[in-house]
Amino acid sequence: MIDLTLTELSHAVSGELLLSGSHTPSTVVSGGVDTDSRLIEPGGIFVAKPGDVTDGHLFVPAAVENGAVVAIVERQVEAPVTQIVVPDVVTALADLAREVVARVRAAGDLRIVGITGSNGKTTTKNMLARILEDEGETVAPRASFNNEVGAPLTMLRVTPSTRFLVSEFGASGPGEIARLAGLVTPDIGIVLMVGMAHAGGFGGIESTLFEKSQLIRAVREGGLAVLNADDARVATMAEIARERDAAVRWFGRGAGARGHAIDVRADDVEVTASGTHSLITADGVSTPLHLRVLGEHHVMNALAAIAAATALGVALEDAIARLETVELAERWRMQPLGSDRVRIINDAYNASPDSMSAALRTLAQITGPDERMVAVLGAMSELGEFAGEEHDRVGLQAVRLGIQRIVVVGTEARRLFLAAVGEGSWDGEAVFFATADEAFDYLLTELRDGDRVLVKSSNSAGLRFLGDRLGESFS
Repeated sequence: MIDLTLTELSHAVSGELLLSGSHTPSTVVSGGVDTDSRLIEPGGIFVAKPGDVTDGHLFVPAAVENGAVVAIVERQVEAPVTQIVVPDVVTALADLAREVVARVRAAGDLRIVGITGSNGKTTTKNMLARILEDEGETVAPRASFNNEVGAPLTMLRVTPSTRFLVSEFGASGPGEIARLAGLVTPDIGIVLMVGMAHAGGFGGIESTLFEKSQLIRAVREGGLAVLNADDARVATMAEIARERDAAVRWFGRGAGARGHAIDVRADDVEVTASGTHSLITADGVSTPLHLRVLGEHHVMNALAAIAAATALGVALEDAIARLETVELAERWRMQPLGSDRVRIINDAYNASPDSMSAALRTLAQITGPDERMVAVLGAMSELGEFAGEEHDRVGLQAVRLGIQRIVVVGTEARRLFLAAVGEGSWDGEAVFFATADEAFDYLLTELRDGDRVLVKSSNSAGLRFLGDRLGESFS
């Protein structure tokens, strides 16, 4: 974090300053900020966030042992550390992030990119950060730090020398994107797609569209909206951009362009077991791209990253060259494991109807005629009233793609299994297990040379660990 006096820090979060030790109001602090006492380093600021299971106030002493010099708390704690007492630590965290980013922006040349969408946020964030980091100091979220805590923690990592801040904005309920994007007013807003992910929390696809559009409403006046021309719902956000006097930069593959001139386009897309190949055209200049990341759907994520990077002045050939060094979107996201004998694709960090469909298509595309497709599938979370029919669709698609073994895990995914059986996968092709351990035991004896295995579920289903176990067993 940037240098702030204790007075400035307490004013930023509207808190009461309780000094400890040799500290005075003019004492300067600049250490990292975190809500996890285990991650606090000397000089750090600990935010004592109450949780559903435990309370961060209980860990203030542990944070002090690790070197915390300030604790932001909702009540004073018995610990030898300067404390700032606030009504709500999550609000205080957001207020501090707003203040720090505003100061850095005012003093330097910080450019801010915000990313949202029902799928692909983390991959696009990683791709864009990889492109920009060779241009200058770049701050981007670790893993999927995109919620009311993770996004501000990322923002607080900026320094006076930071040139680019890439923020990922997720939402599990109404208003969250507006609040988070409003902290920084991005120069560029990227919207990838509007799908059924988290639809249960929003109340349907139209409500999801409204929430995602809040990123474009938060873009600074005169900024830039980077929009998916192939998604009709995203395309409607161009009108919001015009209201903000923001330019629009379109990316897509052209199939659903709806008359928009595509600024960054992909043609000749080919998916193989070693990666995804395409021809990228940006502003009339064409260059081949050989992504090592598996999956046709990641081409769209690459297009979004290229569209933003080239708008920031990065040459297309440089953006392409840097993307070609990316070997993995993120752990547990289309992560190749196992061996050439039995290849495991662990994509069980998140799942929505769109990402599940894309992963199944990728499995079909990378499996040769003499190889066997095996899909290990768990539940998709946060779909609310739409959960049943969306799990049905996945089961039907898996059968229609000709996947020879469909292994369904967990009671919340049982409807997927029943849909597959009803579609004709009834002679042992589809099997159901209540637990991951049962599925693991079955797969150890079932998998054979030439199998290509997709493990896909939402994070809550826990199948990512099953994928890791399978990868180790068949390495």
